[in-house]
Amino acid sequence: MELVLFRRRWMELAACVVCIMATLLVYGVMQERIIRVPYGSSGEFFQYSLFLVFCNRILTCAFAITVMLVLKKDLSPVAPIYKYGGVSLSNILATTCQYEALKYVSFPVQTLGKSAKMIPVMIWGTLIMQKRYGLRDYLLALCITAGAAVFLLYGEGAQTKSLSGGENSIWGLALMAGYLGFDGFTSTFQDKLFKGYSMEVFNQILYVTLCSCALSTFGLLTQGNLFPALSFISRHRDCFFHVFLLSLAATASQFFINHTIKTFGALTFAIIMTTRQLVSILLSCLWFAHPLSWKQWLGTLLVFGSLYYKSYAGATDRTKQAVKEPESVELQGKTDTAQQV
Repeated sequence: MELVLFRRRWMELAACVVCIMATLLVYGVMQERIIRVPYGSSGEFFQYSLFLVFCNRILTCAFAITVMLVLKKDLSPVAPIYKYGGVSLSNILATTCQYEALKYVSFPVQTLGKSAKMIPVMIWGTLIMQKRYGLRDYLLALCITAGAAVFLLYGEGAQTKSLSGGENSIWGLALMAGYLGFDGFTSTFQDKLFKGYSMEVFNQILYVTLCSCALSTFGLLTQGNLFPALSFISRHRDCFFHVFLLSLAATASQFFINHTIKTFGALTFAIIMTTRQLVSILLSCLWFAHPLSWKQWLGTLLVFGSLYYKSYAGATDRTKQAVKEPESVELQGKTDTAQQV
């Protein structure tokens, strides 16, 4: 029975990984199309990135409310609103730091930042959820981080300078540190809300996205970009269609991300996001027959070898625990019998 449950859990995790990667792939493609490709005969570019966040959150809220009504779930919040707002604010700050950092740091620093998601999650897990990680856990996290960084750094076309053409700056490194810190806090605090309040996935999605809607609306109004963005998509109907597809992908990814954090924890989600780029590039190289350098193969071996060892060690630990429990029960029974005699 335990083996069947273990296999089901791994199948569920595999489905989450595939769905997260697929939805984020669509999201990335549509974001690239909207931002980088001009619209209309005049070659007009869409310049309102915060409006995209607003549209994503509006559709996600509508989807969450619809599902909760169909399933007859309670729409009231199960946690204080400020805690949902904390997740929303940290997510927005992480995204802002990530985009701004691209202007000031080189590709190697960007890569190390994107590959080092596990360490901040483990630190936040210790501080917020009082989790305890052993030396083995930290070594595995470092191996996965190093392997992903090596794979991405030594791929074809890896640029060495920042978008502004300059070298790394203290401000850029501070932004990357802020991105890692806020990103790790977001998923860890989501995990804490799920466990602390027995929270449903759609309940958290609804109220976090409602807070994000309020924050993005405030930003659009203060910047004066709301009505210009609406005017742009009214002039270019194909842009409206692209924004709708982008929002659909964002909504789907939010569901799978939240389900993964609730079911498997923030650290597992960090592992998925760390290896996502590596898997995407690896599949592309295999599909289009692009050769990998020996350094990339080394990085791949390091990442997947670490993941295999992590799963093997986890299964071994569970087996030992399962053996100990009957022994402790049997020992307790003998003690009780002796006391009765």
